[in-house]
Amino acid sequence: MPVRNDLRNIAIIAHVDHGKTTLVDAMLKQSHIFRDNQTIVERVLDSNDLERERGITILAKHTAITYRGVKINIVDTPGHADFGGEVERVLNMVDGVLLLVDAVDGPMPQTRFVLRKALELGHKAIVVINKVDRPNARLNHVANATFDLFIDLGATDEQAEFPIVYTDAILGRATLTPGEVGVDLQPLFDTIVNYLPAPQVEPDSPAQLLVTTLAYDDYKGRIAIGRLFAGTLRPAMNVVRIAHDGTKTPGKIAELFVHQGLERIPADEVAAGEIVVITGLPEIYIGETVADAVDPKPLPPIRVEAPTVRMAFGVNTSPFAGREGTWGTSRKLRERLFKELESNVSLRVEETESPDTFIVSGRGELHLVILIETMRREGYEFQVSKPEVIYRQDAERGQTLEPVEEVYIEVPGDSLGIVMEMLGARRSTMKEMRTADDGSVHLQYLVPTRGLLGFRNKFLTATRGTGIMHALFHGYLPLAGEIEIREHGSLVAWETGIATSYSLHNAEGRGTLFIGPGAEVYEGMVIGEQAREGDIAVNVAKKKHMTNVRSSNEDIMVRLTPPRVMSLDEAIEYISEDELVEITPKAYRIRKKILGTEDRHKARAARDKAEARAMANA
Repeated sequence: MPVRNDLRNIAIIAHVDHGKTTLVDAMLKQSHIFRDNQTIVERVLDSNDLERERGITILAKHTAITYRGVKINIVDTPGHADFGGEVERVLNMVDGVLLLVDAVDGPMPQTRFVLRKALELGHKAIVVINKVDRPNARLNHVANATFDLFIDLGATDEQAEFPIVYTDAILGRATLTPGEVGVDLQPLFDTIVNYLPAPQVEPDSPAQLLVTTLAYDDYKGRIAIGRLFAGTLRPAMNVVRIAHDGTKTPGKIAELFVHQGLERIPADEVAAGEIVVITGLPEIYIGETVADAVDPKPLPPIRVEAPTVRMAFGVNTSPFAGREGTWGTSRKLRERLFKELESNVSLRVEETESPDTFIVSGRGELHLVILIETMRREGYEFQVSKPEVIYRQDAERGQTLEPVEEVYIEVPGDSLGIVMEMLGARRSTMKEMRTADDGSVHLQYLVPTRGLLGFRNKFLTATRGTGIMHALFHGYLPLAGEIEIREHGSLVAWETGIATSYSLHNAEGRGTLFIGPGAEVYEGMVIGEQAREGDIAVNVAKKKHMTNVRSSNEDIMVRLTPPRVMSLDEAIEYISEDELVEITPKAYRIRKKILGTEDRHKARAARDKAEARAMANA
């Protein structure tokens, strides 16, 4: 099969925070796509506000540079395990990968995941050991550990004979010799062109384009991005859209673009092997094939791993509903969630018996939290339930299976005991423990996914912020048994009103407060965490009776402990099964599913009676 030697399609894959996007910055700068006087922001491809705030890549990005007459299409991929679906689908459009590993940390959990996906597709890899300027860099150790990972993942002899490039992405330097200081990224560019294969093409066959990414423009409508595997595409060309179920729908390409730098350049004709951008097909979806109108042939659809965690998204039913959001009806909520499915291939949305509630499934807590935060910023107002894992049934053995995570932890030696105790209570199994040269302890566990829900913040508290934890989906295993996640109850507002210093001062003795004086509360709203098990209803809107007698200034001056202000991630991790998080563009509040205090008591009594009756019958 002929190849296009003037083209390379590559993806940059790595564990989170190993420097993928920073390396792309340097590659773009040294390919002279920017003007000399142009102001350039750091991590230029992280264009999403959430990506910049959290310092992670969430969506895969496309760009392209030209080096010595060879065009290099580059796909920057997410490094967090929860966004593995982005990695899985974009690997279908490239012929090779740059695998970044940190010069100190070496291969990490997500490194294993992304490399496994690349090797399964038969891709060759260039190993880029980044951050070589770090004073404790271990170049030989990291190179050997990466080779062991290739062998462990079943790489072929050809894949295991990978070249290694040593880089300092921030300074834009690369070298092929460990210990040397590079001048620029020329050694990296040369290795890409000389080692990674050029795309194999069928230029004379009918056109076949596999859609891997969608975008939207207010004027152009839906934009499809994918790789052209065969044939040629031109603007105004008649094509056929082949859906996942094989349905064929005729259409016409309106505009045709290719990537160059950070821009999309209009093209009169694009030949096979190129990553292209097309408009004019308003109903196109990820994984579908755009084929020749005369001889339409489908390409294999994109497959990604199934979700493991789900949450209930519902219309906001709190007394404050409709005050802070623009979109709050079930129709708007449904439209937004199903629109997300067009570009988020790892997400699942199911309708329930209630028209106001939808079950949304994703690859992890962070995957769903990012969706919630995005919708909140778009003006949506809704409520979400506690995340829960998705079980499977093993029909042959009659067992219930649950998702299990492979957890890698690094903690100081003085925190080892408490961390092991916390993991032991979550039905975990230790696989490995070793002590590093600096005295830190590295642990590897298999932990049920439900045991990790709400664990991260408690882990950081227990290790005083010094612990490092990474999780990677391991598979489905038999149900491990009951896990007690929540150890403390909630402080719940007794009535609607404005919180006063006097009432909050009285409530402080019960636990940790989430609100301060002047905050609006409603009956059933969670205003703090109780120091013990069980919930307590407190009246935080009560005012002190005024008299003419003042014993001292302490009677007037009330000193309150600053409230615990939780992030959205922490609020979702905190809630129990009978609680919800109310999401609005201006705030998020924790509340009980049943707002009325008396109604909750009645529901609890009815539940206790039912449990006692069931035990008696058993």
